[in-house]
Amino acid sequence: MIVSVNEEHPEPRKIDRIVQVLKEGGVIAYPTDTVYGLGCDLMNKKAVERLRQIKGIGESHNLAFICCDLSDIAKYAVVENAQYRILKHHLPGPYCFVLEATREVPKLIQSKKKSVGIRVPKHPVANAICRALGTPLVSTTAQLKGAEYPEVDPFEIRDLFPGLDLVVDAGGGGMIPTTVVDLTGGSAEVIREGAGSVEEFG
Repeated sequence: MIVSVNEEHPEPRKIDRIVQVLKEGGVIAYPTDTVYGLGCDLMNKKAVERLRQIKGIGESHNLAFICCDLSDIAKYAVVENAQYRILKHHLPGPYCFVLEATREVPKLIQSKKKSVGIRVPKHPVANAICRALGTPLVSTTAQLKGAEYPEVDPFEIRDLFPGLDLVVDAGGGGMIPTTVVDLTGGSAEVIREGAGSVEEFG
């Protein structure tokens, strides 16, 4: 199923329909400020397991998740003052920050180091879904194993990931994923250079 949503002004009725699918344990594809993501409700264990199956990734593959805003992050990650300043400066935006997980984060999302990747995208549709859902939205790039680039077309995403319950069509997506920055150590360490500038972290 494909639901077309206005990219700038997502229709509440359509957002409610998408959220209903997520609350029932569905796995969706949705737009972010970088690339299309595959996601589900962070708190639904069966949905997270299905997401891994659909993308063809094992439990060793770290999954990030989306929070609606900065105030949400403190519930799921340990944020010290220095880290908060970095987050406040760069979010919302095309970054994924790795932080120490709190007990609120399900174990199947945490890495072996008990860390998590958290995003706050600058995209009205992703933010509206997350806000209406009331819990974070798991986020992994809509990219086939071994593919050079992420998928940009919602209809192609539907065909390439047949296990999806719903695809949110908000126009074409980008091809460059987020910049990933690890904040769990004493300093910021760039894990992957992507859409966000890394100059400050050099």
